[in-house]
Amino acid sequence: MKNVYFLFLWMTLTFTLMSCSSDDPVSPNPFDTVSENTGSGKDKIVVISDLHLGNDLSYSENVKHLKRLEQFLNEVRSSSTIKELVIAGDMFDEWYIPTRAETYGNGSQADFVRKTVASNQGIFDVLNGIIKDGKVKLTYIPGNHDMGFTPENIQIALPGVNQARDAGNKYAVGTYNPDSYSQISIEHGHRYDFFCAMTPNANESEAPGSFMPPGYFFARIAANSFTDPTTPEAATKVPDVTLNDPKNAEQKSKYIYYNLWKTVMEKVIYVKDNYGDPIIKTNVGKYTKTYSINDIIPKNSATDGSIQMNLYNGLFTQANWDAREKYNNVAVMTPIDTAIVGSLKTKFIDEQSNVQFFQNSQSDVRIVVFGHTHEPMIKTYTNHKGKACIYANSGTWEDMKTRDKNAVIEQDTMKMHFITITPTKSNKNNLQVALYQYRYGKHVLVDHKEVNL
Repeated sequence: MKNVYFLFLWMTLTFTLMSCSSDDPVSPNPFDTVSENTGSGKDKIVVISDLHLGNDLSYSENVKHLKRLEQFLNEVRSSSTIKELVIAGDMFDEWYIPTRAETYGNGSQADFVRKTVASNQGIFDVLNGIIKDGKVKLTYIPGNHDMGFTPENIQIALPGVNQARDAGNKYAVGTYNPDSYSQISIEHGHRYDFFCAMTPNANESEAPGSFMPPGYFFARIAANSFTDPTTPEAATKVPDVTLNDPKNAEQKSKYIYYNLWKTVMEKVIYVKDNYGDPIIKTNVGKYTKTYSINDIIPKNSATDGSIQMNLYNGLFTQANWDAREKYNNVAVMTPIDTAIVGSLKTKFIDEQSNVQFFQNSQSDVRIVVFGHTHEPMIKTYTNHKGKACIYANSGTWEDMKTRDKNAVIEQDTMKMHFITITPTKSNKNNLQVALYQYRYGKHVLVDHKEVNL
């Protein structure tokens, strides 16, 4: 019996040694697989965005993808070809909180950050490892869902991270030009979005000094629709609103805004709450009250039939939108009605790469990367000088949301996209911009383009 036991141990040891033999090929880091076209030095920039790391995993937008994200970040950390990882906004999420929840739980934003780190510890362990290693530069750009996070509180989560924020703007927007590449601009993209751009002085009587836009309240209601779901048939219907003065530009803009809310509330996010009930707890972004849905959406005035609303009522003139765009450091002004509609039709946001950079005579940018829309893509343009340009959107790492409990969603085939920017072997100014999906733990090439700067 003893001889059989030792024979078993010998066989096990032999098999283990054979498995670890140096002749057995080790799978290379997929970031470091050198093709015929791209360079092999430490010269690659990787861009991801819209991680939506939640404070509470019971309602976070990113739960099922966390392990894959951690695996991906470990590949970034161990890569011999990556020089920088850029997180282009919405890393944290201060917006996607169910309406009745206390955002900070009677604590502070710093406490919220610490809890978010604890809820996503594996992710932050790798990110902080990247910073401590000092081999890959880590850059963070604020998005709309984390627009209110102070630089100091970001440092709590990621001590030593490089933060890209516009000069003179402490909080919510940043355009980033990687080292040695002034012709590359990376940002989140929300500054062009009517729903999500910073909104100063909008509700001074309610929240003096706040710049929280209407998209914040939209996100709170959306979270509520998933944590307390109902069916389209049982959902509360949006009250009808009539445009009584179609020649009035402001009234027309409010009516367009109303129809967006109606479309979303009746076709995308369904709630069973009475619209008059105070359900949206704030205590964030200088708001302190609890609001109803009726405070947010437009309605006809009982006095004169004009379209009015309790919050954000003064936003709907072209002059106000222009001033708001300037506050958000937007270079080229856009029509207000186009911007309102464009908040829902994401093509408008993507097209701002062309409007703000490629066709702007004051810009020499040739490559633009946005997040925000969650729609991964690569598009080519020709700029005002007739030169080729590339726009890329880095997509998102949030889970696929579904209300049908019987539906089977294969998370490993959904979302998890990223962008790489890599110089070719022959010319460091000839850059390949590639869109990948992290599918089943592998880098699946979706599209790629090249441009010579």
